[in-house]
Amino acid sequence: MRVRVYVSLKPTVLDPQGKTIRSALNGLGYKAVADVRQGKFFEMSIDPQTEAESVRSQVEQIAHDVLANPVIEEYRVEFLD
Repeated sequence: MRVRVYVSLKPTVLDPQGKTIRSALNGLGYKAVADVRQGKFFEMSIDPQTEAESVRSQVEQIAHDVLANPVIEEYRVEFLD
């Protein structure tokens, strides 16, 4: 089983790296880019012998406790297989 976790800053949190990327893109001539928000992406392979409900519970806990800082970030989990 493969799982993807997308982590991004909450909309209310300033994103200086995203602003720098937007500025660089505008400077390169991509004037249509109005905003950029940067984030993180994780892909995990899970042992196929693991019970599906256990996987869901564990991955949610990993995303919340380890991969994201819930004070300033939000996350989305995607189960692929």
